[in-house]
Amino acid sequence: MKYSKKEILRRIKGKLIVSCQALPLEPLYVEEKSVMYLMARAAKEAGSPCIRTSSVRDVAAIKEETNLPVIGIIKTRYEGYDSYITPTMKEIDELAAADTDIIALDCTLRNRGDGTTINEFIKSIKDKYHDMILMADISTYEEGINAWKCGVDFVGTTLSGYTDYSPQKEEPDFELVQKLAAAIDIPLIAEGKIHTPEQAVQMLKCGAYAVVVGGAITRPLEIASRFIKAIEEKSDE
Repeated sequence: MKYSKKEILRRIKGKLIVSCQALPLEPLYVEEKSVMYLMARAAKEAGSPCIRTSSVRDVAAIKEETNLPVIGIIKTRYEGYDSYITPTMKEIDELAAADTDIIALDCTLRNRGDGTTINEFIKSIKDKYHDMILMADISTYEEGINAWKCGVDFVGTTLSGYTDYSPQKEEPDFELVQKLAAAIDIPLIAEGKIHTPEQAVQMLKCGAYAVVVGGAITRPLEIASRFIKAIEEKSDE
């Protein structure tokens, strides 16, 4: 089942989207078979109305397990590309073939190895897939405004703090969410460095349509490391 934009908007408004991802070399990545559907099962039972995930196999496994709408990405590196989240039409085609409900892609203004601009890439996607629902992963206000003007369906603050020119903070970028939510007329999705329920709630108060949380929920290595670091720093005092 593939969900309509109207139904997705109804489901996710004011809610928590859980990101369930495990990349090669991470502890929860299993070569033989995806296990992320188990994380997605837990997220659904907790009440999450939508899942974000990486790779075609996890999109398929999670849709089959949960019957929830899925935001899909493919992370891959190409020479000459600064972006690695769904960077080319190859990844778009693969996610489209898997009936991904929303496709997210890097919409920063960084270098693209084929010489195209992100504006040209978005246009080529929209020309090929007229009904595709697109989410722009951005890192700054200017990138969010640009993606909005290019006609994407959602803007997500996913990459704030993950480009060398965006604010380098340990905490979420509340200011970016508040500023973009007030400036654009499409849903703003808050994502990135949200570690606590209180921060998620604050993002909604800042104007976010919905909130995505991944590492704080579904990445045990990251969660355990955060606890261990805090304890070690306390011990050094």
